[in-house]
Amino acid sequence: MSLQAYTAAATRTESPRDMEYRLFGQVTRALVHASSVDAADVATRIDALDWNRRLWSTLATDCTSPHNALGQSMRAQIISLSLFVNRHSSAIMRGEETFQDLIDLNRMMMQGLSGQQQAA
Repeated sequence: MSLQAYTAAATRTESPRDMEYRLFGQVTRALVHASSVDAADVATRIDALDWNRRLWSTLATDCTSPHNALGQSMRAQIISLSLFVNRHSSAIMRGEETFQDLIDLNRMMMQGLSGQQQAA
């Protein structure tokens, strides 16, 4: 079986929650890497921040759907966090903030998605 076939099969058997967890892990690894590169490596930093923004924007958009099963309060909190991610990402690019808050936020989301009470 080829790697591509295995990946496709694994994706089909993942629950939406598992996919979100996996995606948060990938994006968070990109943020961690971007936080460690030289500030002059703007492309790496922008790519990671953009990927994270797109993830959070997708979550916020999904929270506006009447078919979303999350409670109203949880959906509002996710939308607020998405707005924070956008503002904080811009501040990072201006050199006013670091990546750490975004990394911590994503790790907390992963913790919630995994159902664990300890840090991911």
